[in-house]
Amino acid sequence: MSARKANARWNGTLKEGAGSMNFSDYAGPYTYASRFEEGQGTNPEELIGAAHAGCYSMFLSALISAENLEPESVSTTATVHLGKDDVGPVISTIELNTEVICKDLTKEKFDELTKAAKEKCPVSRLVAAADIKLEAKLIS
Repeated sequence: MSARKANARWNGTLKEGAGSMNFSDYAGPYTYASRFEEGQGTNPEELIGAAHAGCYSMFLSALISAENLEPESVSTTATVHLGKDDVGPVISTIELNTEVICKDLTKEKFDELTKAAKEKCPVSRLVAAADIKLEAKLIS
C-alpha cells in the first residue's frame, strides 16, 4: 500500500503566530484565527474534512461499482466541528452530506451502501471517535 507525506511548520506563539501546511504541490497558510475563529486561511480540521469527503466518495463509488452499476458522480461535503472537552479542543462531529447520481441504483441498495461506506472508508475508521452523521441523496 502507499504512504503519503505532508508537513506543517508553525512560527511564533499560538495567537500571534502563523504557519503553513504542505502536501503534494499545495501549501495552505493557517493561523489561530483560521482555526478557532473565522479568519483567512485553512486549518487541520478543514483538511481532515477534505480527506474524509474524498475518501468517502471514492469508497462509495467502489461499493456501487461492485454492484455492477456505474455511478455518474458521487459528491460529498464534510463539515468538521471543532468542540472542546475536559482535555481541550476536540473534533466532536463530522457531517457528511453526499449526493449520488447513478442510474438503476435502488433506494434500498443506496441506503445500504452509503451506510457501509460511512462505517468502512479508511478516514471514517480513523476519525471514529467523532460523531459521524450522514445525509445522503440519490439522483437516479
